[in-house]
Amino acid sequence: MKCAWNVCAILLMATGLVAQTSTGPKPRKAKAAGATLTAADVQSLKDAMAAQQAALAQQQQQIQELREELRHKDQAVQQAQSSATDATTKADAAQAEASQQQQSVVALKSDVSDLKTNLANTVVTVQEAQKAATEPPTTLHMKGVTITPGGFFAAEFVRRSRALGADINTPLNAVTMPGASANHLSEFFGSGRQSRVSMLVEGKLAHAKLTGYVEADFLSAGITSNNNQSNSYTLRQRQAFGQVAFDNGFSFTGGQMWSLVTETKKGVDNRSEALPMTIDAQYTAGFSWARQYGLRVSKNFGNKVWFAVSMENPQATVSSHGNAANFLIGSAGAGGGLYNSGITNCTTTTNSTTGAVSTVCSPAASYAFNPSPDVVAKLAFEPGFGHYEIFGVYSRFRDRVFPCEDVLATTVCGATTTAGPNATAAYNSSKNGGGMGANARWSFDHKHIDFGLHGFGGSGVGRYGSAGLADTSLRADGTLDLIRSYQGLSTLEWHGPKLDIYLNAGAEYASRAASFDPITLKAVGYGSPSFNNAGCFTETGPVVGGNGFVPGGLSGCTADTRVLIEGTAGFWWKLYDGSKEKVNRGRVQWGPQFSYVTRNAWSGSGTPNEPHGIDAMLFTSFRYYLP
Repeated sequence: MKCAWNVCAILLMATGLVAQTSTGPKPRKAKAAGATLTAADVQSLKDAMAAQQAALAQQQQQIQELREELRHKDQAVQQAQSSATDATTKADAAQAEASQQQQSVVALKSDVSDLKTNLANTVVTVQEAQKAATEPPTTLHMKGVTITPGGFFAAEFVRRSRALGADINTPLNAVTMPGASANHLSEFFGSGRQSRVSMLVEGKLAHAKLTGYVEADFLSAGITSNNNQSNSYTLRQRQAFGQVAFDNGFSFTGGQMWSLVTETKKGVDNRSEALPMTIDAQYTAGFSWARQYGLRVSKNFGNKVWFAVSMENPQATVSSHGNAANFLIGSAGAGGGLYNSGITNCTTTTNSTTGAVSTVCSPAASYAFNPSPDVVAKLAFEPGFGHYEIFGVYSRFRDRVFPCEDVLATTVCGATTTAGPNATAAYNSSKNGGGMGANARWSFDHKHIDFGLHGFGGSGVGRYGSAGLADTSLRADGTLDLIRSYQGLSTLEWHGPKLDIYLNAGAEYASRAASFDPITLKAVGYGSPSFNNAGCFTETGPVVGGNGFVPGGLSGCTADTRVLIEGTAGFWWKLYDGSKEKVNRGRVQWGPQFSYVTRNAWSGSGTPNEPHGIDAMLFTSFRYYLP
């Protein structure tokens, strides 16, 4: 056992004294035998023994004192250890109490934050209630639904450098060739017909949202519509659909709406279409779209991926030249069937041999006998930067073929010889068509800048482009010959608090679809290199009897469109924006648009053989939007 150096020294001293005492001083040698022990000797021995006993007692006293001191120190150490243990216990208790107090503080802060949020929400609710009490509501509540009216009132005009006889929507594929009389006349037209009315109806179920939407403008014409005095144009249906959107991401939509081909800004949501910002109601070349009947099913996967399939109304459009009357695609409109039964012009001819007079009229609208709906599928995704879409279209086309039809000569068809038109051995012929497309749109600079790209191509999809190029042509035997077409558009937009600027550049292309008729010995179809284009630069006089309102047709100018290109630039200036005010009174804006269009035809025979038409157009629009 270890000890302090002073304690051990004392013990060693004591041990030495005890040993010395027990041994004693070395006795003197005994006196010689016979020597006498005196009293002095005895006394000396007694004194020595007494001295040793006194020293031993002193040493024992010191040892006792040392033991007592050690006992006190042990007690002090035990007390110190006990105090340390108590201090540790108290420290642990204090730490636990501090932790509990900290948790209480955090909980108190959370309660205070919730209280502040509730108070802020209450203030907002009170403010909104006060605002609603003083401001007319923009949404009406009726039974279990809300009704939101919308639309705008427009005053617009267009000036074209080459006349087209058109309103605020431009028939791009009708841009005239240089020889047309209208090509030498400019055109001004003012219109309020793009003014729009809309109504949104919404209802909420336990696990679904119900939506109904209707939208209309006045860009249609009835039989009595004209520009002379009353300008009484008819109200037309733009959109009218109903939708059920479930909480699990599925939605079902049916009615007339924008085709699923049309690009959207958010998922595949209706009413989020990425439309060009143009004044021109025909938008711009290269933009793919349609508004038609559709029955759509879509699924939202976590607001990141959307998939949709729609069944949509078909309508084959046809352009073909030189064909014999050996095919039937559809008919003119039937008034009783609520199709447009109007006619545009009539041609009267007299048979030089018999003197019989016949009149043939052109229908205002023709309707194909479509065998099945168009099917459109689209996948949209938003990974975090940008909006992307890929889509596909499937269409089916059909006509009735009359192989024994020949109005020029006697035709031998099998064992039967007939002269003139006949329906011997007629049959139906079908073709499958469709195409693929993609859209991409990105936002930069905190959504101040939007850049978009669009592309779409396939066979029999021309009608989905703004230029309205044909879907199909006809072969010499009367069967369909689908036209391959491509559509492309790039858009750049800048959005500011008061000003929006836009630039568009687009094009639409249609391929050749031509053949040779061995009976009539003529080229037929679309874009044949044998078609005569020499007269596209030669002006002709107006039609006799047309009273100055029927321009002469170009002689020897087929001019089937090869590619149509348009560049558009414009801006919108918000004179007043009520959404920035405490009381929203709507929005007033004004803007101009400039467009330059060139229509390039397929080359043909004659000189020059590649005609092209151009048109420069200036639009302006003044609009008041409902809040």
